[in-house]
Amino acid sequence: MTHTLTVASPTASLRRLAARVMEDPDSRSVMIGILAVLLVHFLLFATAPYLLRTEPVHGAVRNPAQRQFSIEIAPNAFVKEVRKPPPPNKYVEANPNAPDNVPDKTNNFSSQNSQLAQEKPQPDQHNDKPKTEGKKDFESNQVVSGQLSKPQDPVPVSLDAAKQPVKTEMAPKQQQNPLAGFDKLTGTEDAFGSNVGKVPNSKPAPEKQDGANDSPMVQGAQNTEPAIDPKHPRARPELQQTHTRPAIFEDNQFGTSNIGPIAYNAKWSSYGAYLHKMMEAIQIQWERILIDSRTEPPSGSIVTVKFTLDSKGTITEILDVESTSSEQGKASCVSAITNTAPYGDWSEDMIAVLGSSQDLTFRFYYE
Repeated sequence: MTHTLTVASPTASLRRLAARVMEDPDSRSVMIGILAVLLVHFLLFATAPYLLRTEPVHGAVRNPAQRQFSIEIAPNAFVKEVRKPPPPNKYVEANPNAPDNVPDKTNNFSSQNSQLAQEKPQPDQHNDKPKTEGKKDFESNQVVSGQLSKPQDPVPVSLDAAKQPVKTEMAPKQQQNPLAGFDKLTGTEDAFGSNVGKVPNSKPAPEKQDGANDSPMVQGAQNTEPAIDPKHPRARPELQQTHTRPAIFEDNQFGTSNIGPIAYNAKWSSYGAYLHKMMEAIQIQWERILIDSRTEPPSGSIVTVKFTLDSKGTITEILDVESTSSEQGKASCVSAITNTAPYGDWSEDMIAVLGSSQDLTFRFYYE
């Protein structure tokens, strides 16, 4: 009897090896770990070129000429921006009679420097407005009222009238009386009497002369008067008036302890001087329009006009008009603003602060 051993195929050997490994728990764990390590390394090998690349991956090959580019830096990119000063806060009308005095701190501006004061000081009062008596629930930035209309020029005296002789009158003679005499005493031991002369009312003289009691003491004095021409009368005397706009005062019972001509705290600026002249021109034009139209808008009515003023002093747009007055009163206010324009070019510092234009609001009050 013979026995022959046959060599197993490699496939069968692997199957038997795998079966023994799977049956043994320790061998099975080792085999799973080896397979997991091989799988991780394979994945890293396949994905490493994409994860660790340093150049962008393009889907298509582009022409190198299309990759050219240029960079331009703005001229002021690294220049620190200079902040513009804040625009003026509130305009108040200065008293032209107040002395020039720069206030310590204020947000008000005007056509001249002035410091808060009033004629009758109030102790322990430190407010930002002087005490004024006026309308209640009314806002006003004026503290003094005046007249803007130019006074009538005196009529010049003609040359013919100047050449006329003056009117000359001789003073009347003075009455002269001699002295009344000396005292004459008469009487007895118990009584006595006297003849006392009266004090004369005129100059004593040796002889009596008739004349006037109230004539000049200087004899021969002459009374002269200038010649009067009815066609060329003398200039009419006029009262001294403050050259400023007519004002409607705000009622304010709390003033300041500073004494002096009534004034606001205000700092002078070119913008304030510009507005001052502008408001004077509008005020005169407004009054002229009302006089020529011979109309009287309702008393107590208000017209508010908002408009845009550019750096050339031109009214570019009327933004809004609110009125409680009549149509004639409303139109007069708008015409007073537009008819007096342009108001002149702005200064360089005004343009630096305000820009190329500014919105203004004017309120007109009819009393």
